[in-house]
Amino acid sequence: MKSFLLIICTLFFGEISDAQELLPVRGLAIALPNKENVDRFVKFINEELATRKINTLILRVDYNFQYKSHPELARPGGLSLEEVNKIVTACKKQGIELIPQINLLGHQSWQSNLEMLLQVYPEFDETPGVKLPQNYVWPNNDNLYCKSYCPLHPRVHQVVFELVDEIIEAFQAKAFHAGMDEVFYLGQEECPRCNGRDKAELFAGELTLIRNHLAKTGKRLWIWGDRLLDGKTTGLGMWEASMNNTHRAIDLIPKDIMICDWHYERAEPTAAYFALKGFDVATSSWQRGSVAVEQMKLLENLKANSNPEIAQHFKGMVHTSWGSVSSFLDKFYAPLDRNALDDAACFKMLFGE
Repeated sequence: MKSFLLIICTLFFGEISDAQELLPVRGLAIALPNKENVDRFVKFINEELATRKINTLILRVDYNFQYKSHPELARPGGLSLEEVNKIVTACKKQGIELIPQINLLGHQSWQSNLEMLLQVYPEFDETPGVKLPQNYVWPNNDNLYCKSYCPLHPRVHQVVFELVDEIIEAFQAKAFHAGMDEVFYLGQEECPRCNGRDKAELFAGELTLIRNHLAKTGKRLWIWGDRLLDGKTTGLGMWEASMNNTHRAIDLIPKDIMICDWHYERAEPTAAYFALKGFDVATSSWQRGSVAVEQMKLLENLKANSNPEIAQHFKGMVHTSWGSVSSFLDKFYAPLDRNALDDAACFKMLFGE
């Protein structure tokens, strides 16, 4: 009875003083704000994240920072170190761990636009023969969702690891999020280095390489977990899980990688799979408040009915937002609609209004 009352209070009233044991990770994953929204975002950290006891903030930095190591990869208008310091200072004040993210391996394009890495270094492209269409549609003849870099290119890691090291220092972070979700282009026939190689081994090799680089300075790797799930056996399909055999990589990678297990339509029980495999895991919600509530209930149930060795791996919730910071904040400060498909409303339902 106590646990049921605790979850109700946590979800709807924000009374979370006893919830830290249930949710050692209370997180939000969101884009880095643009220059115009830095001060507004800092205010949100101090007034809204702090009161909800959010203790983890994953920021999608990608190329929206004024990199010194590779200024050619910085987007115009990216944040300066001084602007980042405003966010770092607010998070330190509120006891929030900052985890910067750059999408590695996959998500090197979006629809008809290349990300900066492949714009500047086209030789890193896993599928150089696939041209981005002027008007993107899905599905398409090239099975193009997002491009990937070639994980076996001899120079790609020298470049991306210098970016990773720089933003870890800039954000004074103890961990780094590498994305690694929705990787469809991997081990392609047209790639002279990857052709014919086992996709699970390629994926595991890339994860291990990133993890080992971070471990040299005591930093931890976080990723999205979808490529480690078998899309066919689970019925989860190609988006929430893998249909190109990368799922077998779960038995080939270090166990200290932190998994963010995202499912947005249903409260899928896959966190149990990661925990049983020995990985720390956080469940991730998005825009359906009712699903987020069920995910929280499932998390509580899993922890309550697992032995301590398994239960310790259920780390909590990381809510996700996939638009701009300004869009999220506009919705956040609007009246709550519990039935809307709304990432901000879902966040408030999950962590208290």
